[in-house]
Amino acid sequence: MFEHKTQPLLSKSKYYNRLYRSMALFFGLLIVCLAIGVFGYHFFAQLEWLDSLHNASMILSGMGPVAEIKTVSGKLFSSFYALFSGVAFITNIGLLLTPVVHRFFHKMHVENN
Repeated sequence: MFEHKTQPLLSKSKYYNRLYRSMALFFGLLIVCLAIGVFGYHFFAQLEWLDSLHNASMILSGMGPVAEIKTVSGKLFSSFYALFSGVAFITNIGLLLTPVVHRFFHKMHVENN
């Protein structure tokens, strides 16, 4: 996927294209993760759509729940969604930063040769 350490550094235009693809994947996954939370809170916890969006956004960003969950299925969903959100958040940040970190280390390696 990325150039090998023996290959030259990518041009800026190709690097920016790689960065844009990474950002598109980041935002796409973020929307999917948020949609899972919104639908789950709406159907399992029986929250209104806006409350579901608010709660899913807060959980996904790591801020914590906002609405009180009263149903058993809602509490189970909320527990699993919180665990899922932690992993999804870390994965998304990794996807976003991978091109930047790769270019940084590749540039250091090219300058040492």
